[in-house]
Amino acid sequence: MQTRILEIWVGVFVAAGLAALFMLAMQVSNLTVVGDDRGYTIKARFENISGLKVRSPVTVAGVRVGRVTAIDFDTQTFQAVVSMRIGAGYDQLPVDTSASVLTSGLVGEKYVGLEPGGDMDVLKDGGEIKLTQSTLVLEQMIGKFLFNKAESGKE
Repeated sequence: MQTRILEIWVGVFVAAGLAALFMLAMQVSNLTVVGDDRGYTIKARFENISGLKVRSPVTVAGVRVGRVTAIDFDTQTFQAVVSMRIGAGYDQLPVDTSASVLTSGLVGEKYVGLEPGGDMDVLKDGGEIKLTQSTLVLEQMIGKFLFNKAESGKE
């Protein structure tokens, strides 16, 4: 009888450990079991969003305030249209807020960083951020640097 109770407790402990590992894996991979539908959606248009993905964080001053919900391509302007779901507690973002695609660390994941403006009017559900800065593509920067070096060497 004593062995049976010990086996049950070991089973409960193993099941709790597996559940904890599952929750940790979901947090690390930016997936969640329960979604938060509260909040509002805004959009921003970028020339280049290289590496940005759906579920990427949206931050203000380093604090996650939302997530990227969709990425589309506008065939009229040839720009990427990024839809973001902002949490209900962050509903005071001014309409002149700017958005940038940033990198976490040297080779980290991409995220959208918002920089609030000074306007008194705030973004509403379905609003669009007009001031955007695309991601910096390392290959383009290296190419420009090498081209400039080659041009300066000709003189």
